[in-house]
Amino acid sequence: MPTVHSIADAILTREGGFVNDPADPGGATKFGVTIHTLRRLGLDLTGDGRINVADVRVLSRAQARRIFIDHYFTEPRIGWLPVALQASVFDMNVNAGLWSIRLLQRLSSQMGFRTVEDGRIGPKTRAQVAEAFAAAPEHMADAYGIMRRNYYYRLADRRPASRKYARRRDGGKGGWITRAEEFIAPRYHLSDAEHAERTGAWD
Repeated sequence: MPTVHSIADAILTREGGFVNDPADPGGATKFGVTIHTLRRLGLDLTGDGRINVADVRVLSRAQARRIFIDHYFTEPRIGWLPVALQASVFDMNVNAGLWSIRLLQRLSSQMGFRTVEDGRIGPKTRAQVAEAFAAAPEHMADAYGIMRRNYYYRLADRRPASRKYARRRDGGKGGWITRAEEFIAPRYHLSDAEHAERTGAWD
């Protein structure tokens, strides 16, 4: 099983370097760490008394790794989850925040283990998710990954500016979709035709 450190390294590689895409509500980003995250954590990396794009630019890979582990794995208690779920929930927490946990809570409820969708992993969520996983240990990670993929499609349905993250210019699967499918067994991946049908109504 991957360690939290290897998962963090994989996220860093997947996220890439500095970008400042006007269509991305996260704003300036480097290694997946947004300017909003630096401000929330009070990280003035340049030491000039302000937290702005310059701080994002100087962020190191090691600093980003520490942020991921401390604030997107340890702080939200993802280590409390069954090991088979941790990598995908951790990855989505970096990418989509509390929605990563809300989707897991929703899945647990749909499986018959009623869980409050508050985006937090406390003792109740920990126990309910553990029960749900014990009921379907071979399937829950795939089910979560599929729910995650559907979340990205629905987000792109509502937000046209974000569709480029779900569908490439040539019509193929965008980064959001391929990212979700990295944590889904290949037999549950959408075919190119299925992806085209799902996104066919988009401009």
